[in-house]
Amino acid sequence: MEYIQNTTDFHISEDTVVSLGKFDGIHKGHGRLLNYLEDKRKEGLKTVIFTFDIPPGWRLKSLQEGKLLTTNEEKRLLLEEHGIDYLVECPFTVDLMRMEPEDFVEQAVRRLHIKSLAVGTDFRFGHNRKGDYRLLQRLAGQYGYELKVVDKRQEDGRDISSTWIREELSAGRLKMANRLLGYPYFVQGIVVHGNEIGGARLSVPTANLLPPEEKLLPPFGVYVTRTTVCGMENSVYGGISNVGCKPTIAGENPVGVETHLLGFGEQIYGRQIRVEFLEKVRDERRFASLQELKEQMGRDIAYAKEAFRSGFCSLV
Repeated sequence: MEYIQNTTDFHISEDTVVSLGKFDGIHKGHGRLLNYLEDKRKEGLKTVIFTFDIPPGWRLKSLQEGKLLTTNEEKRLLLEEHGIDYLVECPFTVDLMRMEPEDFVEQAVRRLHIKSLAVGTDFRFGHNRKGDYRLLQRLAGQYGYELKVVDKRQEDGRDISSTWIREELSAGRLKMANRLLGYPYFVQGIVVHGNEIGGARLSVPTANLLPPEEKLLPPFGVYVTRTTVCGMENSVYGGISNVGCKPTIAGENPVGVETHLLGFGEQIYGRQIRVEFLEKVRDERRFASLQELKEQMGRDIAYAKEAFRSGFCSLV
């Protein structure tokens, strides 16, 4: 996949089928758009996802509404796994924010060589969000593209959306969030050095991730997880992860995801891993001593092992 970012001067010379939107989470509601793109690829068009890169400060104006299900990097990886040919991540500049929707369509068609366009019924664009699928329908003949308007997919009578998934995650309803996504919610990043207490003093080595501030994490607690060590063969491991700031450990600890991989003892500092959340075990809590924490971690690990042994959680 070709990844075009950090520029408003983008051009694709091949005929394309394009879908426009936020694509936060790449959830089941996006499936119809992605399936349409795949169908048009079979007709010889290159598939393109066009989205905006919103500055983190803007994302975080509203603490929960601004949090993302997928970071820019996670979104790129998911779309690459879906086989998308081009991801255009356009900076959301003031000029673009003020652009009239008709001008946006003209530039997008010219720069992306659009022959087919797919959007959801709730898609809005242009100055004051005045553009919608109805405008795209009116302009289709003028600019020579085919338009596919995709209805919202529903679950239990409600439209599947990133907002709904954020609600479920924030409330700790992991099972429902994963159901709406169509895959386990995850965090992906580079393993960093922590305070080294897990391996050195607790005999429970862990891999530490420090997700960016804009990434929405499940409520603080301990989870059964499935971890992929990227770039290694046969690299999927069951595990147990703590989401939070390790209140038993002295000092101010950053919010992170700390994972013990079952049956894995290699050093993976600097490697990229994906940690998928399968089931919540308990809330994060402060223990009276490191020994008490160690004993609880032993029980948590035993619980995770049983979950995978019984098939309740799967490595497949």
